[in-house]
Amino acid sequence: MSWLTDYAADRHAPEGAVDIVIDPATKDLGAFRVRRALPAIARRMVGPFVFLDHMGPAMFAPGQGVDVRPHPHIGLATLTYLTEGSIRHRDSLGTLADIAPGEVNWMTAGRGIVHSERSAPERLASGQTMQGIQSWMALPKAHEEDAPAFYHHSAAELPLLQDTGVSVRMIVGHGYGVSSPVKTDWSMLYADAQLTAGAALPLPNEHAERAVYVISGTIEIAGETYGAHKLLVFRPGDRITLRAVADGQLLLLGGEPMDGPRHLWWNFVHSSKDRIEAAKADWKSGRFAPVPGDDAEFIPLPE
Repeated sequence: MSWLTDYAADRHAPEGAVDIVIDPATKDLGAFRVRRALPAIARRMVGPFVFLDHMGPAMFAPGQGVDVRPHPHIGLATLTYLTEGSIRHRDSLGTLADIAPGEVNWMTAGRGIVHSERSAPERLASGQTMQGIQSWMALPKAHEEDAPAFYHHSAAELPLLQDTGVSVRMIVGHGYGVSSPVKTDWSMLYADAQLTAGAALPLPNEHAERAVYVISGTIEIAGETYGAHKLLVFRPGDRITLRAVADGQLLLLGGEPMDGPRHLWWNFVHSSKDRIEAAKADWKSGRFAPVPGDDAEFIPLPE
């Protein structure tokens, strides 16, 4: 008996299984489109996830690319996960790391970090197709002021589960009996699921808060169909099965409810509004550490 057959036993999604359907806000940045699924009016957080951006897909001609100047973060962890293309990360710890599809760049901001995200010179010269997800996770209150850190994990390090028509890569957290090696301080689920038409995938229910973002394709849940670029939020405890109407790719995400609300302003996330005000003053006054190798420019504090 496979992992999928065993896990799928006796799962029947209830009517109205999808509690909230979120249509992301879309912003066009030239050749680049970003869909922001979190935060939304209907739902601010899912587990520790406070921010979810679907970047692309974008076709960059030679001379075009990603060009995000140095900017600060506090009180959160960021995760960049690509399905196409490559991005070069630099930060104030001295990190230089390129990320490719299926890999993980996990950056813990803690009490403060600065980073930039750009296309590497060779990618800029050749052009590329790029698509990916950038997510922010709130840190537990006990770890909001931890020292900043950065971790890169190759695709080969992440657990991969496969069955007929189904492939699941555990990006962060745990589910289906496997755990990602990415270090976190909160119980969470973040997985990349690829399904062929007709395949079914049960959603893990050991996490109180759960959602699915449809990157591509169409899925059916309890008789209702949902197309690409929807964030579907579920009720705690409901047994959910995702059925692929067409080949597609999904993100499964969630975790335990956070230990209290979080405030989000620009690139800062924290349980304390006063701490965010202090971070704003620090950035405006140049008190954050620079990014080695990328310190000639920066994104100014929004007025």
